[in-house]
Amino acid sequence: MHQAFKYKPDKSEVTISDKRRGLEILAVAITGALKYIMMDWLELRGLYIGAACLFWAIFILNRYRAHKDILKDWGLCKADFKPAFLFLLPFALVLTAAIILYGLSTNAMFLNWHVIPIFIGYPAWGLIQQFLMVSLVAGNLRSISVLHLKDNHIIVLTSLLFALVHYPSLPLMTFAFVMEVGFILVYFRWKNIWPLGLYHGWIATMLLFFVMGRDLWNELWPIF
Repeated sequence: MHQAFKYKPDKSEVTISDKRRGLEILAVAITGALKYIMMDWLELRGLYIGAACLFWAIFILNRYRAHKDILKDWGLCKADFKPAFLFLLPFALVLTAAIILYGLSTNAMFLNWHVIPIFIGYPAWGLIQQFLMVSLVAGNLRSISVLHLKDNHIIVLTSLLFALVHYPSLPLMTFAFVMEVGFILVYFRWKNIWPLGLYHGWIATMLLFFVMGRDLWNELWPIF
């Protein structure tokens, strides 16, 4: 691997037991399983996303009150935001161009005012998802002392789990896997998840509206 993109060793500033790390991964798995029930079966998309965001926001707040350095440990900090954001920028621009061209060529692309609030709001949900997958799953797998997993194995395993959450849509599963591989690579180099949440939200918005022809606003708020 190129010298400039070597993984940085995991140097946690907060002492967290392997048991707690394992329980955090389990909590993420339960959150993912509830997606199949609330979003796919009951079609309560807005309720599920709102409840998940609220639960994990409270979790983050409580952990921060107990350990002031935990945000840095998770990558919810200012450090290394710029290099991580700029590294992902050209990939995001190329992917955006590809999405728009595909949407135009297949007539799947459509525009209405719903794109705007989703484009603005989706990064918040994207940040929560990346916090769960990157900080809690990949980060904890990397730190649990008894596992001794290699970084590449963690990247593949976590990305597969993220892809499974998007079942049964094969295009979304493929996109989620590839995107997550890139995101975790960046996280292991620059420990900051803010750019991951932003790009996740922006790219996912364009993919859903312009390629898959889905109006996420109507899916979340059908009464509007």
